[in-house]
Amino acid sequence: MSHRDDDSRDSDNSQWDPLDKHDEPVVVKETPLPWKQIAPLVAMRLAEPINFTLILPFMYKMIEDFGVADTPKDISYYASLLFVSLSISQTATVMYWGRLSDRIGRRPVLIAGLIGTLAVSVLFGVCKSFTMALLVRFAAGVFAGNAAVMKSAMAEIADDTNRSRMMALLPLTWNFGSMVGSGVGGVFANPAQQFPGIFGDSKLFTYFPYLLPCLIGSTVAAFGLVAGIFNFKETLVRPTQSAEEPVCEQPVVAGCSTERTPLLVQPAAASVAPVKQSSMRSLLTPLVVRVMATNAIMCFAYNMCDQLYPIFAATNPRDGGLGLDPRSIGISLGIEGIVVVYIQLVVYPRLERKYGVLYCYRRGLSFAIPYLVSMPFLSIIALHLQNQAGTSATSMLIEKIVMWTILMFLMTMRITSSVMAFTSINLMITNMAPTRADLGFMNGTQQLAMSVVRIFAPIVSGSLWSWSIKHSLPLPFNSHLVWTLSAVLIAIVLKLSYRIPESVNKFAADQPKPVASAEVSDDDETIQDRD
Repeated sequence: MSHRDDDSRDSDNSQWDPLDKHDEPVVVKETPLPWKQIAPLVAMRLAEPINFTLILPFMYKMIEDFGVADTPKDISYYASLLFVSLSISQTATVMYWGRLSDRIGRRPVLIAGLIGTLAVSVLFGVCKSFTMALLVRFAAGVFAGNAAVMKSAMAEIADDTNRSRMMALLPLTWNFGSMVGSGVGGVFANPAQQFPGIFGDSKLFTYFPYLLPCLIGSTVAAFGLVAGIFNFKETLVRPTQSAEEPVCEQPVVAGCSTERTPLLVQPAAASVAPVKQSSMRSLLTPLVVRVMATNAIMCFAYNMCDQLYPIFAATNPRDGGLGLDPRSIGISLGIEGIVVVYIQLVVYPRLERKYGVLYCYRRGLSFAIPYLVSMPFLSIIALHLQNQAGTSATSMLIEKIVMWTILMFLMTMRITSSVMAFTSINLMITNMAPTRADLGFMNGTQQLAMSVVRIFAPIVSGSLWSWSIKHSLPLPFNSHLVWTLSAVLIAIVLKLSYRIPESVNKFAADQPKPVASAEVSDDDETIQDRD
């Protein structure tokens, strides 16, 4: 080895390289979260889960009121059609919204989506026929592309030190919104009967019994719309931006970060030079396809049971359900949100920083299997309670407490699994984007895959549920069928996850490009050849 190599190494070591693992360890402090951007983004994000889940507690009763189902055992089939109508239109439009946001910016696309969500939420509350409800749900899917755009916006205002915490805010918002939406739907559906002292004389809410919760949901959408218009600033870096705008050219080190630290951590040239989007073929690598496939199967399994739960909870215990009323269903869906904040903001970021995204993904999947297998057995307790009606009040109270305790424990397992699995898959998809200009496409593709899955999952779960409770078949082909099938699918995904490499733990857009590495290697070989 010649003196040139030594000089080259000395020269290299004289410059601080944050990516060189052989240098002295550098204390990297987490960048403070830019709440001025996050707060309006969260406000906009809340609209979708609240308006999506508020119909779950009263959907069974609403379809029953429509009179479209021949028997109560057929209600799940018609409920699945309402879910599917939204998924079909969402699938047809979600990629358009994602790619459009890459061109014109995240902010205008998010605002357009919120305007549509606000309108269709009110329309759903005045539906008096199943056909009208189906059309309104279809329209809702057209404006349901904001999730992918928000993932891109969140990734753009984050850096390597706080990305896991910031990306965790989106599923946290979804789960919190789902809790609020379920509670709103269960408590405020049919207010003329539930609150006769306040709404008993209201002709409006008597004729439209499900309008009040939908109005509450549209109010949330209006609040998010105002926040987006007046407080949210565009996050997409445009080629026309001034070169004088401050950017951070290297990672944030201890003592160097404040709330005014630039949101986008990248070389200064990136703010003035156009960023070319990668081709679809180059983006859909075997690794991306593999991760997307596990995401699709996982989403299929979760969606089957998530869409089935309100039907399962409302079904008569003699048919394998729990026999709960809309208010109890809303409470059961909403009370799990108490643990969401702690898991999402405290537990998950710590686990992700210590073990990585892939580890959290696998742990989340492993939590889902016992929940799925155990849930249908609760109908045994519910049936016993139904048969004991009119007997000792004390024994019935004890059994009811036992059933609700087990139910809440299982729902806590469900939300823990969901938070860890979906937060991790969102981070993996974001981490695999080769450049920031491709974030919209990557998240849009993920949303497209999930939308396609959501077309089939409700149909499969609704049809299988109706079929299984209509026939007296042994376990697991009775009311356990959908739950067992979902557990098997999650087990398959868990096994496939061990074929995903650890590279998904790193944000690829901020990593050195392979081409640059290759050029350095060629130069080193040339020096050695000369020597």
